[in-house]
Amino acid sequence: MSNETQSPHRRWLLLTPALTILTIAAAGPLLIVLVFSFLTPGDYGGVIWKFSADAWFNVFAERDFFDETVSFSDAHLSIFWRSVRLSLLTTIVAFLVGFPTAYFIATRRENRRNMWMLLIMVPFWTNLLIRTFAVMEIIRNEGVLNSVLIGLGLIDEPIQLLFTDFAVTLGMFYVYLPLMVLPIYASMERMDFSLVEAAYDLYASRWRVLRKVILPIVKPGVVAGSILVFIPSLGAYVTPRVLGGGKNLMMGNLIELQFGQGRNWPLGAALSITLLAVVMVALVFYVRSAGSEETPHG
Repeated sequence: MSNETQSPHRRWLLLTPALTILTIAAAGPLLIVLVFSFLTPGDYGGVIWKFSADAWFNVFAERDFFDETVSFSDAHLSIFWRSVRLSLLTTIVAFLVGFPTAYFIATRRENRRNMWMLLIMVPFWTNLLIRTFAVMEIIRNEGVLNSVLIGLGLIDEPIQLLFTDFAVTLGMFYVYLPLMVLPIYASMERMDFSLVEAAYDLYASRWRVLRKVILPIVKPGVVAGSILVFIPSLGAYVTPRVLGGGKNLMMGNLIELQFGQGRNWPLGAALSITLLAVVMVALVFYVRSAGSEETPHG
């Protein structure tokens, strides 16, 4: 047998340990969750090994206790819609702030860029819970923001910002902003800014330069940053729990509730798989968008 024939087999043999570990560590837990979603919930948590599709039925629908009529599960759908809506809003706000921030850093002198990037990354090194409590301290009724507004005479009584969708969005924006800045900055750092100067020489307006020159070049970074912000926001648990309270749940909180107080592990597993499916759709969108950037235009 020739070396060319043996080479692929040798490569697969060398990859076998890594593939085995990835299969057991990644696919194994997901398979367990998928199996649990088709089982019967136990009386005090756990599962009974009896096949049941009720968990998947209860993800989007509910049956009336008295007349057995079926209707959409308004609670689950509202939480699901809030999760998607707040995640998209967080991504948009992070882009609106992160894009000019990355542009500012990329246009500084090379010996100054590391300092600005360090300032962006320092909060990211702090524990997530501490950063969330920092936001809570700013926006609570007796917090910094309301105290300043009352001191300036702009308001007479504190504005209720905590335990609202605004608080959750603000917290997730603050937590995930570096994930938007870094990919965009990486794209801008490699950009040839002489193209921007050439566009200005051709009397292009600033908006036209941004739309026709800068954005197409840094689009891969924008898409990557959007995915890095949207996916963690969609499954966020700590920030909505602390800043949203008990009435502003998101998907992560709903899943935890089913595995904890609800004691309905199959429903929690079905909701987890549903969340995973949404994440996979977002990843497919990212792959298609990134692939279209590499397609040559004839």
